[in-house]
Amino acid sequence: MRSSDASSPATHDASPAAPDFGALRATAMTLLTGGDLDLADPAYERPLAALSERAGTWLAEMVPGLIWPDLPLEGRPGHVTGSYGRLRTIATAWATAGTAQHGDDAVAAKVIEALDLLYERHYNERLPETGNWWFWEIGTPAELSRSCVLLGDRLDAGRLAAYLGAIDRFCPDPDRRAGWPDASESGANRADKAAIVAFRGVAGRSADKLALARDGLSDVRDGGRHSVFGYVDSGDGFHRDGSFIQHAVVAYTGSYGLSLLIAVAECVALLHGSPWQVQDPGQRVVLDAVERSFAPFMHDGLLMDTVRGRATSRQAFSDRVAGHGAIGAVLLLAQSAPEPYRSRFRELAKGWIERGGASCEVPPYLEQASVAETRRAVAVLDDKTIEAAPEPEGHFVFPSMDRVVHRRAGWSVAISMSSHRTAAYEAINGENRHGWYTGDGMTYLYTGDPGHYGQDFWPTVDPYRLPGTTVDPRPRADLDFRVHRPPSPWAGGVVLDGQYGVSAMELIGDGVSLRARKSWFCFDTAVVALGSGITSFDGRAVETVIESRATDQDPHVGDGWIHLPGVAGYVFEGARTLVETRTGRWRDINTGDDTAGAFEPVTRRYVTFWFDHGVNPFDARYAYVLLPNATRGRTRFFRGAQPARVLCNTTALQAVQTRTLFGAVFWTAGTAWIVSVDKPCVLMVRRSSGRLLLAVADPTRTADVLRITLDRSMGGVIRADDTVTVSTGRRPAIVVEVGGSLGRSHSVELSDFGGPRSLRCDR
Repeated sequence: MRSSDASSPATHDASPAAPDFGALRATAMTLLTGGDLDLADPAYERPLAALSERAGTWLAEMVPGLIWPDLPLEGRPGHVTGSYGRLRTIATAWATAGTAQHGDDAVAAKVIEALDLLYERHYNERLPETGNWWFWEIGTPAELSRSCVLLGDRLDAGRLAAYLGAIDRFCPDPDRRAGWPDASESGANRADKAAIVAFRGVAGRSADKLALARDGLSDVRDGGRHSVFGYVDSGDGFHRDGSFIQHAVVAYTGSYGLSLLIAVAECVALLHGSPWQVQDPGQRVVLDAVERSFAPFMHDGLLMDTVRGRATSRQAFSDRVAGHGAIGAVLLLAQSAPEPYRSRFRELAKGWIERGGASCEVPPYLEQASVAETRRAVAVLDDKTIEAAPEPEGHFVFPSMDRVVHRRAGWSVAISMSSHRTAAYEAINGENRHGWYTGDGMTYLYTGDPGHYGQDFWPTVDPYRLPGTTVDPRPRADLDFRVHRPPSPWAGGVVLDGQYGVSAMELIGDGVSLRARKSWFCFDTAVVALGSGITSFDGRAVETVIESRATDQDPHVGDGWIHLPGVAGYVFEGARTLVETRTGRWRDINTGDDTAGAFEPVTRRYVTFWFDHGVNPFDARYAYVLLPNATRGRTRFFRGAQPARVLCNTTALQAVQTRTLFGAVFWTAGTAWIVSVDKPCVLMVRRSSGRLLLAVADPTRTADVLRITLDRSMGGVIRADDTVTVSTGRRPAIVVEVGGSLGRSHSVELSDFGGPRSLRCDR
């Protein structure tokens, strides 16, 4: 559902006077090839050589009448898209100055011959859609529309009309699905189609198509109902809390959200300065999303897997590749964005590029960037007036997609939860076949080895032992066309002063009797994980996994702690440890038509720690502390000093306290420390400098009003959210209107006059 205060879409004249299509094509060519380059600049040697090599490889392997033997076309729309993609690569090389193929008539002829074959047999206006609609309506027309722009006058009028006619058949506008006209496009699919129609409009010199592209982004046709420039309260698109959802219930910032960001950046850049320039004031939704939705999940230039859904199973689309896509889109947006976005985007991109290659002679981004991307990146990297933005530090909660990120200098922890609002996993089109537990509290740790999850992690990790999860590790069948949401409303968290947080989820096993209550308490140097009420009646052992890390380092096992060099320290009692070499294949987890992994086996060495709760556990529990980047000495010290003390770990209450912070998950009404609540909630308190700062959230979204009572006198109210009312005195009462707040945090700061009280944990 789109929010009622979304910006109204701008309307425009569909046929501006005297459009300059030549200027538009020049803009499109710069976007696709980099435009006029200084070929003497050594920065372009690498991308030009890489493009030449790729194009040369595809040219050498072409077979007349067949095109590429490894992509059989009959009945395989994914291979048709793949073939168009290779032809676009060759056409790009042909159109780019400085490549081995530039301006070669024989190269252009081979590309056109192949395009003719594809049009005549596999992609024309007379064919019905078969298989996955996406290949017909987005995948193939995206490649073909850009190839038509690249080839330009090399396509005679008849050919161009034929190719564009095929595009018009399957992607006539961004608004509707050609194979299902009653379905209105939304989110990334709408943005992708707008970009296709825009490039098709340039290739065909069509004012009407360019207007459709621009207006499609705003959904002028339906009054902005599915505009990509508006917030949504449910379903596909950007939510106010920074979440991005696609397929109604899947956290997809790093996949579909990334596609939307790239497509919007292309459309805005292509149409900028033309009669069809995007002028919708709602553009700020996408511009704001760069920092609100994407930056928290960017770690040293990569885009975290916690928000990439089934895309994690794509061998060629690692977290690093996704991060590079985000960097490229942000740099492109910066070209036409107003201030302060323009400067901020360049600072962010510069920081991501530099940190992602801090130990490399050439940053990985420039190793993989296209010629056009290199041109934009080098301009920013060489500009000494642009300061690289540091990584954000803080605690980030995304209630609408059940995700949490906790960040400090040098490390990040991300937690993937699920509920009846957010899918635990999605497995479609042969992808994510072993993703059974990725939404069951999987905990991602990023430290000095940011490429950990992108280096063959997914085909080699034990999918029954993902870090942070509590599982019944029964053998399971490969997933296929399944989206699973557990029936519980309990998932979410609270953020205190933007720096600390507590999160929790109620685990309801997928197809088993397993139940558990899981929580995470995030502090400056530690994350404390608690589990309670772990119960199962299926006759099998249940496990909670602390860590499953691919590393060549050997763990040092102490008394109640383990240190893993270069990764972290871990503090716990009674866990088991395993060091093993694991082998898998990308093809085992992805058999998609256009994303299938390789059959060749890959191997990594894993260190795993886990709790064995035994067969048919009843009300079992666990507690452990994660100390990212900790030394062995600090891990040992933490074990002895216990600066983070577990006050309670039951099915009613989970609570942890440090010297200045107190966090609690009230699964029911109850009391802990000096705090009593009348309904379930997640709460965090900080005491410092004579003040008490309290934040609370209702992850279940079931309460309208929450009442908190403090068992000590307080002074006056220093500040409070407009949803918070305070009655001070000997037993201050804090009334919070949580209804309709969609799981967000509410805070209040009070003068702290009262003396200390003893700690207690009441059910």
